[in-house]
Amino acid sequence: MAKRDYYEILGISRDAGEKEIKRAYRKLAMKYHPDRNPDDTEAENKFKEASEAYEILADQSKRAAYDQFGHAGVDGQAGGGFGGGGASFSDIFGDVFGDIFGGGGAGGRGRNTRGADLRYTLELDLEEAVKGKTVQIKIPGHRECEVCDGSGAEKGSSPETCGTCKGMGQVRMQQGFFTVQQACPTCRGSGQVIKSPCKACHGQGRVQEEKTLSVKVPPGVDTGDRIRLSGEGEMGIDGGPPGDLYVQMAVREHSIFTRDGRNLYCEVPISIVDASLGGELEVPTLDGRVKLKIPPETQTGKLFRLRNKGVSPVRGGPAGDLLCRVIVETPVNLTKRQKELLEEFQQTLDGSNGTEHGPKKTSWFEGVKSFFDEMKF
Repeated sequence: MAKRDYYEILGISRDAGEKEIKRAYRKLAMKYHPDRNPDDTEAENKFKEASEAYEILADQSKRAAYDQFGHAGVDGQAGGGFGGGGASFSDIFGDVFGDIFGGGGAGGRGRNTRGADLRYTLELDLEEAVKGKTVQIKIPGHRECEVCDGSGAEKGSSPETCGTCKGMGQVRMQQGFFTVQQACPTCRGSGQVIKSPCKACHGQGRVQEEKTLSVKVPPGVDTGDRIRLSGEGEMGIDGGPPGDLYVQMAVREHSIFTRDGRNLYCEVPISIVDASLGGELEVPTLDGRVKLKIPPETQTGKLFRLRNKGVSPVRGGPAGDLLCRVIVETPVNLTKRQKELLEEFQQTLDGSNGTEHGPKKTSWFEGVKSFFDEMKF
């Protein structure tokens, strides 16, 4: 028999958010849970169906696989929610009201809590980001305490059943006309207390440890890109799965190049002689030096494009370009003779038609003259 669509089961749209998914599941779980419908096979099946749908859609990676491939993309990944219907109604009840009264279901150690995700900022030079490299990073984390084997109790002893909640991890609490359950304040939901804590881990069951990881940075990454290392985050509690590590890229400023997406930009200073007569310059690229031809009468600010000398995007596609902006540099520390030569040169310009040698200058002054002529004082 073909399975029903998970979105249809929960009664939500395909673009539903996390809160809407959770709210829809809670509603169905409260309605069809076996504890509320004893000996009702139909209700039990609907509860299992809703639990399976929730388990897939509440997990981003599983949901993405389901959206793309349907049931074929997640077959074997759904475990039927709360143990396929074996959880007690109090688990659902506590989950529904836990956000309101600060409680939870079983809480603490007994729930095999997943470890926290971690983030590491990896600083790279521009050359490293463009070409890619493998780097070694050191991450602070935790590992299971070898002295107590993760129990948190001193060697030779063991955790004892909590006297407050009798090992349930929960206590009943009266809130007006509601009687709700919340995590036991004595054992914090674990159902156990440690009277003789392990001296090595101080009763935590884990100790801090720095680990070294190898991270392969693909070519073309940029600031803000991140790499996910599955299972390299904080270790889980009570056998829970570890979290993930997200390595976020931060590319340092470069002394020559500025990056904008797949393109690189740089400024190239040229002399007034090269700008006037033209010439050939060597300019740097990330692949080495190349020749750049400067045509005669080049003006400052002109952009020259070197094709495919930019960056190949990390997600594929053609390489960008290197755009060189030439800046005409005014000579400094001139000798007396050099100044005389420039004055002679200026006289030759003044003696000719100004528009011939300085069209921009002439048009600018004409614009200024027209501006003042039109002003009314």
